[in-house]
Amino acid sequence: MKSANEVIKRFWEIQDEGDYTKVIDLFSEDALFEDPVYGTFKGKAKILEFMKKMNEEMRSRETVFRAVKIDGGGEVAWAQWIAESPKGEIEGCGLYRVENGLMTYYRDYMNAPSNSNNS
Repeated sequence: MKSANEVIKRFWEIQDEGDYTKVIDLFSEDALFEDPVYGTFKGKAKILEFMKKMNEEMRSRETVFRAVKIDGGGEVAWAQWIAESPKGEIEGCGLYRVENGLMTYYRDYMNAPSNSNNS
């Protein structure tokens, strides 16, 4: 059985490929995904709908996410990340719970956007 750390590292590898829908196989059927911008999604089908929206939104905004650090053990992991776009960077982190090798909970937290034009 994969640890939370292993599952989340795989999540970020898949996400880095640019198609968010491919991460859906890492979620349990009843997973809960909480996004501070787009809302809460309960269940694999709703999370897949959200991932399709993420594909469109991130491409249109020319935004990519980059994991800075991933750590954790057992059933809990976290990732520190940066979202990079032409408008600047946003720092954040994700908290994850994994049971039986599948994500059951994912919640993102983020800082207010920084804008290099304000310097």
